Amino acid sequence: MTAASGPNFYLGVDGGGTGCRARIEDEAGNVLGQGLSGPATTRLGIDVAWASIARAYGAAAEEAGFGPAELARTFAGVGLAGIGRKGALEALQAIGHPFRGIAFTSDGMGACLGAHSGRDGAIVIAGTGSIGLGFVDGRDLRVGGYGFPISDEGSGADLGLKAVQLALRAHDGRQDRSALLTEIMLRFHDDPMEAVAWMDRATATDYAALAPAVMRHADQGDAAGRHIVQSAAEQIDTLVRTLFDKGAPRVTLLGGLASPLEPWLAPDVRRRLKPADGDAVSGAIILARRLAREALA
Repeated sequence: MTAASGPNFYLGVDGGGTGCRARIEDEAGNVLGQGLSGPATTRLGIDVAWASIARAYGAAAEEAGFGPAELARTFAGVGLAGIGRKGALEALQAIGHPFRGIAFTSDGMGACLGAHSGRDGAIVIAGTGSIGLGFVDGRDLRVGGYGFPISDEGSGADLGLKAVQLALRAHDGRQDRSALLTEIMLRFHDDPMEAVAWMDRATATDYAALAPAVMRHADQGDAAGRHIVQSAAEQIDTLVRTLFDKGAPRVTLLGGLASPLEPWLAPDVRRRLKPADGDAVSGAIILARRLAREALA
């Protein structure tokens, strides 16, 4: 697209499995508009993901008072969940758009860019799933995150799975009962076959829905809860240490379980973690600014 004369603008989009956020900034970093929409992940299909992205950036553009002329001077960066799926990136790049240029990355890499202001570094995401991601000297780093139940150790889904496993053992008498395990079995009306029926259709999100109960009981001293959470924390410790071993100069812990799990992490790991500079939308805007520098060089 031929660029109109005038200043450039930068759009950042963070498209995740639960929602999509967009933000437009000017050269100086002033926020001009923001927008929100529903889930944007390629798992729902490319068309659905792009429609969500378009609603989010459309709302941001409306708030900024942007028309076609301003969008034609906008560089866009998009971090999107599931972009690693085969054919996803090519399909997205084939979609028409109103911007001067657009660049895509994964939602995790977008979060990593934002966490470290675009500098080398890594993140560990502990949420429904878990993964370690980063970049050092032009190399991409990845540890874990291959999907539940074969991976995603230390995640919310993993906590839920362990709780159900121990609850069933306690029901059989193979494990001491505890308040947590009793509560888990009550969700299945104390019937193991009901747990089996639930398992047949349960997703990672369903297992992760049990994680708050696990954390609550662990914090209250429940023996089974403490065992599960301590094991999860050790898995997160390993992800962090492995990223440092691979050369990451800094690591940030992100995700819904980051704050609840941090007190359970090993002291050396807690000391080495750094707070995030910015969020995943900030990372997408960094991507957009890099694209602009390349285009205008």
